[in-house]
Amino acid sequence: MKKHAVFIFSEDQLGYKFSETHPFNQKRLILTIDLLREMDALPDDLIVPARTATDEELLLAHDQRYIDVVKKASRGEITPEAGEGYGIGTDDTPIFENMHEASARLVGGTLTAVDQVMEGKAEHALNLGGGLHHGFRGKASGFCIYNDSSVAIHYLKQKYGARVLYIDTDAHHGDGVQWCFYDDPDVCTVSIHETGRYLFPGTGNINERGSGQGYGTSFNFPIDAFTEDESFLEIYRTSMREIVEHFKPDVILSQNGADAHYLDPLTHLCSTMEIYREIPKIAHELAHEYCGGKWIAVGGGGYDIWRVVPRAWSLLWMEMNNYPSPSDKLPEAWLERWQKESPVALIETWEDPETMYKPIPRKAEITEKNQQMLDKALYMIRNN
Repeated sequence: MKKHAVFIFSEDQLGYKFSETHPFNQKRLILTIDLLREMDALPDDLIVPARTATDEELLLAHDQRYIDVVKKASRGEITPEAGEGYGIGTDDTPIFENMHEASARLVGGTLTAVDQVMEGKAEHALNLGGGLHHGFRGKASGFCIYNDSSVAIHYLKQKYGARVLYIDTDAHHGDGVQWCFYDDPDVCTVSIHETGRYLFPGTGNINERGSGQGYGTSFNFPIDAFTEDESFLEIYRTSMREIVEHFKPDVILSQNGADAHYLDPLTHLCSTMEIYREIPKIAHELAHEYCGGKWIAVGGGGYDIWRVVPRAWSLLWMEMNNYPSPSDKLPEAWLERWQKESPVALIETWEDPETMYKPIPRKAEITEKNQQMLDKALYMIRNN
């Protein structure tokens, strides 16, 4: 019997770890899984182990020379200076032991999710260890060594002949995936992100539309700093339906970074848990309306690992698996267990406190600016 959704996870996915102080912290996976278990929302029969991607699979989106350098770095055979030209050994992406194996395992988790869905074992699949959208063909970038989504999209095309819609709601532009498929008419990339005027990687302008045969299959919605829920969701709801109707995908792959939240320390947006209820809900609806339910989801950014990521990613999984959306207090046992270790006071409810941040003085101006950007983008879609 086909399952609603499967959860891809193996303990060794936790091995993707740069250092104790690096902001990319896979402990967020442990916190999320523990929260789901306390909610009785993650039975063992829905967990599928992540496999490791082969070199042949990594070559779908990466150069052999780059893979060889990552392997050497994993064994301590390359200096940070020598690796810098490949984006490794930098402050963002420092070298760590077994980094090739750890990175290949995250890619393999997303490929496992792809096979679960495309082979009809589940309608949806979630690999929270994935979503490393900044990786390039021959260079690491922005905490990302191998780009699991780029590999997975090539894999979907090659093995299943699929037409793929990639949706990225991370606060940072999904640059690595966009540029990988910029001239590909069978892959549509959509990114809703904080404008690059203030935030890494500085790309994702509205006029980045694709090139050659792929022109008109790249869509960017750069929103202003301090954007709040209503404006974010207006852009997401309106654009996604038009894009799906325009592109007609066979499968949806969504990247679900949780760093657009007000509490995230690396970004400047003012979203709350409301967007993390609505983003997966709309993706779920569109997958059933247009793709026979085929929906693969991965993780991504998210740097407040205590107060934001576990709640956001739990809501994603519960939507994927048709569990009732929670609205009251988080499980007491989870709060007691992790508050002892958390450096900040945990938020005890699924919703954010109404007093979490002071009113944004430029709200009307920001909303109007975002609406003008959306109108321009919709005009481009309708007149492609």
